[in-house]
Amino acid sequence: MKAIPVADAVGTVLCHDITRIVPGQEKGPAFRRGHLVTVEDIPVLLDIGKENLYVFDLNDGFVHEDDSAIRLARSAAGQGIEFSRPVEGKVTLTAAHDGLLSVNVEGLISLNSIEDVSFGTIHTNQFVRKGRALAGTRVIPLAVPESLLMEAGKVCRENWPIVEVKPLKAAKVGIVTTGSEVYSGRIKDGFGPVLKKKFEELGSSILDQIFVSDQVDMTVAAIHDLKKKGADMIAVTGGMSVDPDDQTPAAIRKSGARVISYGAPTFPGAMFMLALLDDVPVVGLPGCVMYFKASIFDLVIPRILAGECLDRQDIVALGHGGFCETCECCRYPVCGFGKL
Repeated sequence: MKAIPVADAVGTVLCHDITRIVPGQEKGPAFRRGHLVTVEDIPVLLDIGKENLYVFDLNDGFVHEDDSAIRLARSAAGQGIEFSRPVEGKVTLTAAHDGLLSVNVEGLISLNSIEDVSFGTIHTNQFVRKGRALAGTRVIPLAVPESLLMEAGKVCRENWPIVEVKPLKAAKVGIVTTGSEVYSGRIKDGFGPVLKKKFEELGSSILDQIFVSDQVDMTVAAIHDLKKKGADMIAVTGGMSVDPDDQTPAAIRKSGARVISYGAPTFPGAMFMLALLDDVPVVGLPGCVMYFKASIFDLVIPRILAGECLDRQDIVALGHGGFCETCECCRYPVCGFGKL
């Protein structure tokens, strides 16, 4: 960046806004920073008292902050991402559709390790709605050398995508509701309507709901029945604790499903079970899912619907951020619950 006479400034780029003042009439920018100076601009600049300009020359191999931010955003973004126009050197990345936000955290750290690069995101592995702001990026100086953007592009290619929004599968979900008190009609089912609403908000639908008592064989038969009907996911509700009458974990095991995890370091949601019956996920959902706005359901189900194959370590990793503070006014997902 350098100060040069106005007459020599054609083809250079302004480093700052230039204000024009007409006494009693107007005061505002005649030229914005980033403006490419043309021959026609010279008389206007001289008329407003500018004999010298603070500029940078594109021929010197530097890239303006606005263009740099656009290039960083394009290099880092995968599917489901839209960009804003640069505003004061920053580009904002937003969700192009509903889905699961996925951030390559290690790649993001590598990108930000490049001096003068700034790229910040919200937390990964959360369901986001279309239009939600997810990240922002810019460079720190007003202009950076082309070589810096080449280095950033290389990091993005090696870790691509840095940020993306994965679409969720519109799954057909089967529900098995356990409990003799519900099966016999002594109390009204409260779990089914909650799950129906939660799954529909994620773009899925309920294939069928089967009520069973606390007998293991009835639950096993219901799981197999739903699988035969074409369920993409099976949710078994209730009976997930360690009380003698709670037989749901035993029933999921007896169904032939391979248990990935029983128990999760999340509160609410500690008694959660994740299993696979062939290629169909089977989730054992504790009662907290029915009562809490945010629970293990909201941390795991969107990831499954996005096609992620979770393992035991994925569940273990939920411990960092897995404690809900049960705020008087719940602001989830704009809070720390489930954020890695």
